[in-house]
Amino acid sequence: MTLFRDEIRSPIGAIVVVTDDTSLRALDFLDYSDRMHRLLRTHYGTVDLREARERIGVRERLDAYFDGDLHALDVPTDTNGTRFQKTVWAALRTIAPGTALSYGVLARKIGMPDAVRAVGLANGANPLGIVVPCHRVIGADGSLTGYGGGLARKAWLLRHEGFVFTQGSHSRGDTDRQLALFEQ
Repeated sequence: MTLFRDEIRSPIGAIVVVTDDTSLRALDFLDYSDRMHRLLRTHYGTVDLREARERIGVRERLDAYFDGDLHALDVPTDTNGTRFQKTVWAALRTIAPGTALSYGVLARKIGMPDAVRAVGLANGANPLGIVVPCHRVIGADGSLTGYGGGLARKAWLLRHEGFVFTQGSHSRGDTDRQLALFEQ
């Protein structure tokens, strides 16, 4: 399978997008490229990854998103994954900007209330960060939980979308110091 790789600048670091001629196949931050390559191998096996400017409008839609159009990320996607993963990823796309759900609520939303851990694993295997907004899933206590691009980026994305953190709803310390780097 031949796919095309492009890098896009963003306020929170360089983003790598992988496309074919019609769809977005992967999106991750440059400093997490190893994770993206691992997911590509998992989903597609051997991939011939060629450097080329993406041709399906992802760059323009990401620019619009970062400029404040929070609904600009309706890009065509095509990913491999299990039926369960695809169900979770489809549910993630229904979480509105400025809101967040817990893993438990997401599990209930897909009709599998006992599958909280499996929902978390599927969320973590999402190859299309930002577009499939896994950053909108938080802990049941309102805390930030893992994110493939790092907790500081997760906090930045949630704030960018207008999510209001309540007192103690996300971890302080290192996350806030890292977040400050993006806001300079």
